[in-house]
Amino acid sequence: MKFPILKPRSLFRRETAKDDAVAGLVLGVESIPDGLASGLLAGVNPVAGLYGYLYGMIGGALFTSTAFMTVQATGAMSIIVADVDLASRDDPARSLFTLTILTGVVMIIAGLLRLGSFLRFVSNSVMTGFVTAVGINIVLGQLNDFSGYDAQGSNRVVRAFDLIFNLDKAEFGPVVVGTVTIILIVGLQRTRLGALGMVVAVVVGSAVAAVFRSADRDIVLVRDIADVPSSLPFIQLPIISEVPYLLIPALSLAFVGLVQGAGVSAGFPNNDGSLPSNSQDFVGQGAGNILAGLFQGTPVGGSMSASAIVSDAGARSRTALFFAGLVMAVVLLAFASLVELIAIPSVAGLLIVVGVGTIKPAKVRTVALTGKVPLTVMSITLVLTLIIPLQFAVLVGVSLSVLLFVIRQSSRLVTFRLEIRDDGRVREVEPPSELPPGEVVVLQPFGAIFFATASVLLEQMPTVTPASRHSVVILRIRGSDDAGATFLDILGQYARALRDADCKLMIVTNNQHVIDQIDERMVTQAIDIKNVYRGTEYVGETVRQAYDDAVEWVVQHIAESTETVETVETGSTSETVPTAGRSGHEDTPSDQLAL
Repeated sequence: MKFPILKPRSLFRRETAKDDAVAGLVLGVESIPDGLASGLLAGVNPVAGLYGYLYGMIGGALFTSTAFMTVQATGAMSIIVADVDLASRDDPARSLFTLTILTGVVMIIAGLLRLGSFLRFVSNSVMTGFVTAVGINIVLGQLNDFSGYDAQGSNRVVRAFDLIFNLDKAEFGPVVVGTVTIILIVGLQRTRLGALGMVVAVVVGSAVAAVFRSADRDIVLVRDIADVPSSLPFIQLPIISEVPYLLIPALSLAFVGLVQGAGVSAGFPNNDGSLPSNSQDFVGQGAGNILAGLFQGTPVGGSMSASAIVSDAGARSRTALFFAGLVMAVVLLAFASLVELIAIPSVAGLLIVVGVGTIKPAKVRTVALTGKVPLTVMSITLVLTLIIPLQFAVLVGVSLSVLLFVIRQSSRLVTFRLEIRDDGRVREVEPPSELPPGEVVVLQPFGAIFFATASVLLEQMPTVTPASRHSVVILRIRGSDDAGATFLDILGQYARALRDADCKLMIVTNNQHVIDQIDERMVTQAIDIKNVYRGTEYVGETVRQAYDDAVEWVVQHIAESTETVETVETGSTSETVPTAGRSGHEDTPSDQLAL
């Protein structure tokens, strides 16, 4: 792995300093209300969100391979934290920091083990359902602060219905402040202000809140729920005894952060043309979490929105992220008293806009048009994410992804018969439903061969009947480096059925490991090792060799059967009369071979 921290000259370059400073200013200022919002969304001290943004961004910038990856708290990760119920712990604050550090450790381990490739198994239907539900959860989670009504219920959906049934109890002041903020954000984002429009909207919304407070209207400010110190935090060590309780949430946080980080890697290529590494980005996000946790911040991960902000603001290198961290530090040190005046309903309005923006109807529609199975998986993921704690919903989503993958792979296995012609051409046709007598049937399965497809393959192979005499089935296995116990058991079952019908199974594979597995599993009790052919680099060469040997075997056995019949008819004293000799087939061997 290559780490930018080891190349200081690549971090700070004079030719890019001006553009990076401007982009860092935009991101740093925008991160103040956004960081508070993430802490509020997580149900913890909003200041912890600020620290997570600041230190997560710095730690991530030191190690990620994606230059513009901004490691900050995301909506999904904040929702997971909110569902952990840290308030029930003996020391909620230190439990939060422990969770952040533990998440970082999991991410680093995933990076060092190079587990980035496993993200491809997360299906689009699962992610669409999950992200959509997260967006809905973000919106629903802000309704209390937006309305000023303390709705009750076991989850956000229930609390939303409680609010709907008690709309008359909503307070005028918070609704006005939140609405003004939403309108300004939507309007200003389309102007030259861009992302800074969020900052302006929150400032204006907080000013409106100040007017209401002067008129004896009770509107909650940041200072009412937390103290914003005019200093940076000291290192806080984790609580080791909390690790068992926090392990599952940490795994869920790490998974969500890694998936979102992979999206950032794909969406924001490096200016120098270097290719990002998901595994190295895992390490970078892990480092951001460990630094954020040590300095009392919330869990963080690769943020698509923040990465877009710094990129659109004209950043030319990762130096912009360090400038952003510097801006945040200056604001916290010099303007902490102003940060305390930010109105909570205004922050709620910001989060509602973020939540709505997370919902992508076009992606939902695309999954719905894909088929019933993806639609069902997406719907299940969405509903579960809305009604159960998010850390468990993430695990369910991963399980559904794996299940969907298995279903798709098993349904895609198709077996064809290869008709080998005298002119050298090979024709793919449907295999016979029953194995005919005196023929060589070459079968080629297309698709992944593993435990879930083994029975599918067996169903597609010709059925062995009492009439199936003197035939050979050649099974060509290519592209597989591991047969698996289930497949080998079924293979042995089919081979024994062929043997009992005086037929034979031949196998052609290009992988020695598969041959070793066949030998070790004692399938060779039904399959002579001489009938297992190792393929060469020349496609079809070994199949033709096996085919020629099979033809020779069929001709020989038919001839022997014919001689036995003739011996019986002339009154020979032969005591053994094979069943095949009474089948009534009198065709010549060549006539019985399907070429």
